[in-house]
Amino acid sequence: MTASNHLLFELGCEELPPKSLKALSQALLDNILSGLTEAGLAYQQGHAFATPRRLAVLIDDIQTFQADKSVEKRGPAVQAAFTADGSPSKAALGFASSCGTTVEQLARIATDKGEWLVFNEEVKGRPTTDLLPDIIRKSLHNLPIAKRMRWGNFDCEFARPVHWSILLFGEQLIETEILGTQTSKLTRGHRFHAPQPVQIDNPQTYQQTLRVQGKVIADFAERMSVIRDAANHAAAKVGGTAHIEEDLLEEVAALNEWPVPVVGNFDARFLELPMEVLITTMQANQKYFPVKNAQGGLLPYFITFSNIESSNPSSIQQGNQRVVLPRLADAEFFWKQDRKLSLADRVESLSSIVFQKDLGTLADKTTRVSHLSAYIAELLNADVAQAQRAALLAKTDLITNMVGEFANLQGIMGRYYALADHEAAEVALAIEEHYFPKQSGGPTPSGVIGQILAVAEKIDTLSGIFSAGLIPTGDKDPYALRRATLGILRILIENRISIDVVALLDTALAQFSHQFNKEETRERILEFIFDRLKGYCLDQGFSSDEFEAVLAVKPTQPLDFMLRIRAVQAFRQLPEAASLAAANKRISNILKKSDQPISTSIGQLVATEEKILLAAAELSFTDIQPLLAEQNYSQALSRLAQLRDNVDAFFDHVMVNTDDLALRNSRLALLSMISAQFLKIADISKLQS
Repeated sequence: MTASNHLLFELGCEELPPKSLKALSQALLDNILSGLTEAGLAYQQGHAFATPRRLAVLIDDIQTFQADKSVEKRGPAVQAAFTADGSPSKAALGFASSCGTTVEQLARIATDKGEWLVFNEEVKGRPTTDLLPDIIRKSLHNLPIAKRMRWGNFDCEFARPVHWSILLFGEQLIETEILGTQTSKLTRGHRFHAPQPVQIDNPQTYQQTLRVQGKVIADFAERMSVIRDAANHAAAKVGGTAHIEEDLLEEVAALNEWPVPVVGNFDARFLELPMEVLITTMQANQKYFPVKNAQGGLLPYFITFSNIESSNPSSIQQGNQRVVLPRLADAEFFWKQDRKLSLADRVESLSSIVFQKDLGTLADKTTRVSHLSAYIAELLNADVAQAQRAALLAKTDLITNMVGEFANLQGIMGRYYALADHEAAEVALAIEEHYFPKQSGGPTPSGVIGQILAVAEKIDTLSGIFSAGLIPTGDKDPYALRRATLGILRILIENRISIDVVALLDTALAQFSHQFNKEETRERILEFIFDRLKGYCLDQGFSSDEFEAVLAVKPTQPLDFMLRIRAVQAFRQLPEAASLAAANKRISNILKKSDQPISTSIGQLVATEEKILLAAAELSFTDIQPLLAEQNYSQALSRLAQLRDNVDAFFDHVMVNTDDLALRNSRLALLSMISAQFLKIADISKLQS
């Protein structure tokens, strides 16, 4: 049985950036595990720990020695290794010298490309304790730290100044230098509750020792759970539930080593402000968890977490209440000031904000989006006036005090201000929802006017930025065009909206007056859209060949595309699918090789099998027409699947390329007729067996 030991590595430093702590912790674990694998060291499992002042990794059962291994080095070909008289060439002598041996001691290996000189060496495995320091140093060097810093007189760099490090393999201390510190068995506990050094004698006791002696909960996930439970318990005491968002929960966990809940309150008059304003103020500025009542409204309480068990908790409570008061007062002031002007009064000010130098101001964009919204509304038989009104007001909240202070409230404040201005409820909702979906998997607009405005705004941005030549490359996408495009697709598909994106793009591109090639730009945008659609389809469980089968027939409505790909996926489960896919490939190849234009009319046929196939094809053509009109592609493909036996019989008994030119043309026309019926849905010849 291979000997093994547990590894503990801890790096202690000044408080790390809270928003990146969890990612740094996981990256450190991943880097070390990769280093162990690269070194050929087996292990069982690893666990990452992270607190504001430390990153740590515990890995179970790492083998104590590398396994011995045989290494083969290939040298020059035998043909080049010796001169005409049989003496070693310079290449052979050089290779032997680099291996620390002589040419005579080199072996030979025969391959299909010739015979080569080789040197076989048995490499003795090294102790794991010799390898770990470099694995750790390399892992730290490769962490995704946005900005590194130096401290003291050290040349090393890290996210924050480093004060201590532990490197234990079992109970053995591996003595080495890590980022300017000499490794030891000593860690640090809580900065105030346990400032004295805490000794770790065994990796497996690390977590418990820190908790008991150091007043530190080292496990990040456990700390999150503690905070969640404590917040809910504290909220229940004041008759509510804690409003906990995952991002803030992670950030609070990254700010505390020993989290202690504190309940505070504020003046109930602030509850007259929009709930989102209060939540944003408490979360973004103060890192507080708001408290909600049973109906989902806010209560005048908040929950914060102190990184200390205070002997006078009321002083912490009062301090936080004093701090949040001016924040809420500012929000109240912004709300009152903003309402002195209606959103309609702010439209003119949009002309002072440049959207993009080639595309004009936000006022120009508003005009374009208004026209597009009217165009889409007419297509959908929706309220054109409401669509245009929503487009006119959509960006006006960007120049309010509240959105200037809290950018994440754009759209949300537009809805509140629109309702305060007595705008139609559908218009107000559309102003908020035209930003939807805000993130991957987020909800799409729920209202029709919002759906129209969201598509219009996003297609204007997409077409405008492409027309200006600012096409996303690699990971650079400053205008978030990938997200906008996926948003367009999701809105159209998930809300079952039938819109031709080619016509929509033509309408959008026609509104720009700067110089650009409209045809070329449209094709680039379409390629970009269908690239995003492919990703969407793959995420939905469709395969690449199913996507390519539909793409081949170039549907221009995303919803129609999805109906087709679902039909193709269902079709390939039929017993006839494989045979018909192969037959369609054969038909496609035959038609491509024809040196004559394929006739649209079928002349006289001779063989029984081709006559039967023609009759069956004519009947299927009649049967699928109403199904295609209803976009019932699954039933249409199921109907076409009934042609399999007739198609197979045709190819078994009929030679297409007969010497009789008239007969050949008739047979080609018959095959073209069958292919065309499938191509009304998808090119099933693209399906892989």
